[in-house]
Amino acid sequence: MSIEDSNQVVDQNGKPYRRLPLVFTMLIGTFSTFMTSTMLTTAFPSLMVSFKISANTVQWLTTGFMLVMGITMPISGFFIKRFDSRKLYLSAVAIFLTGTIVCFFAQTFSVILVGRLIQAAGVGITAPVYQTIMASIYPPSKRGSAMGMAGLVIGLAPAIGPTFSGWLLLNYSWRMLFLSIMPISVIVLVMGYFTLRKVLPTEKAPVDWYSVLMSIVGFGSMLFGFSSVGKYSWTDPVVYTTLIIGGIFVAFFVWRSLKVKNPLLEFKVFKHSDYTLSVILVAVAFMSMNGFTLILPLYLQTIRGESPLVSGLTLLPGAIVIGIMNPVTGRIFDQMGGRNMAITGMFLLTATTATFIPVTDKTPISYLIVFYMVRMFGISMVTMPTTTTGINALPLDQIGSGTIVNNTIRQVFASMGTAILVSVMSNVTLSQSPAHTVLSQTPILFKKLSLQANIVGFRYAFVISTSFALLGFVLAFFLKSDKEAL
Repeated sequence: MSIEDSNQVVDQNGKPYRRLPLVFTMLIGTFSTFMTSTMLTTAFPSLMVSFKISANTVQWLTTGFMLVMGITMPISGFFIKRFDSRKLYLSAVAIFLTGTIVCFFAQTFSVILVGRLIQAAGVGITAPVYQTIMASIYPPSKRGSAMGMAGLVIGLAPAIGPTFSGWLLLNYSWRMLFLSIMPISVIVLVMGYFTLRKVLPTEKAPVDWYSVLMSIVGFGSMLFGFSSVGKYSWTDPVVYTTLIIGGIFVAFFVWRSLKVKNPLLEFKVFKHSDYTLSVILVAVAFMSMNGFTLILPLYLQTIRGESPLVSGLTLLPGAIVIGIMNPVTGRIFDQMGGRNMAITGMFLLTATTATFIPVTDKTPISYLIVFYMVRMFGISMVTMPTTTTGINALPLDQIGSGTIVNNTIRQVFASMGTAILVSVMSNVTLSQSPAHTVLSQTPILFKKLSLQANIVGFRYAFVISTSFALLGFVLAFFLKSDKEAL
């Protein structure tokens, strides 16, 4: 089913515009910004050496990025209601470009982290604006294909990021990762000036700053707690105190959102059971996918001693699979719905993630490539079809709010999933590591035991990722048949 543009469509000012150039511009812009969410994963070992930091510290460049995205997305819901979608999208790309420039010139880890957080604020706006527009400018009969195109960005960009960075790192320093993105952002700004239109209705809605504060403190504290497990332990006061504080503030945030007139997140969309289940399924899938995409390059480079390029190329076939399949699954969804697709996809995700649990330092690369490809194929059958199932369960006037809520929860849980996997990996590795007295007595044995401790750490991380996927597989059976909704 085609999603070609039409000369008959008009924007909010009643002026005709061409859909295809608008979609094409946003696809390029969102792809380039979203790719940076995972682009640094293959560069982590280089950054750890360059800034003299640990794996638990460097992962904040990714988990912090996703957290700010998760915090920004609910605020972007207010922005979408309040501001011209054309100006909003261009402003977000400009913010992203600013953060990219900061990262490029960074001389310390704290500066590059600040740049990454600025980047994330831009992405946290571009992603929901893009998806809200895609879900709004096409009728329900074509929405599956449209969301499949949106999934091309949401699925392919993060998947291809590690490969792109691995290729660049073969001949250049990590700074080239940011320099290469700058021209694309400039091109999108120029193209967007001519092709983007105000296609979403606006209203003068006030922002609830108490909710903003609660969401920042709540989600920020929870992620900090999860990320601190690797440095401390689950029973350390730093960990459980921040988790409790975060949970309390998130609970107050949800309570207040249900009471105020113009909430940051419209939690009333959860009255629709199919939508609620779809959000949970997508969040679980992203918890398993994002953390895994970060862990696998670390395994390849630290355990096997592979180059960033090899670790990136290992992920490339899987990235190609999800890029090809997202639009295809969108078309299939338009014909048959998504319940069976979600069950099959979650089964493949669970089974293939489990195949990584017994990895060693001698596991063939071909083994990793094949099962990662099948894994990404399974994810492509879950994310966009399940998201579209949820969106179709909502009334037309709640699609925008539903998209924002879905994106926010997905990103928050993805960032928490990543933090949990890295923390578990670091904590297990530390607990399994040999005592330093072994180093002075038998250095060869110390090296062997240290390698084994690292392998066990990665295995535990893969077990946790498999558990996330298994939970999603069970929940997929409760999803209603989409044929009834169509």
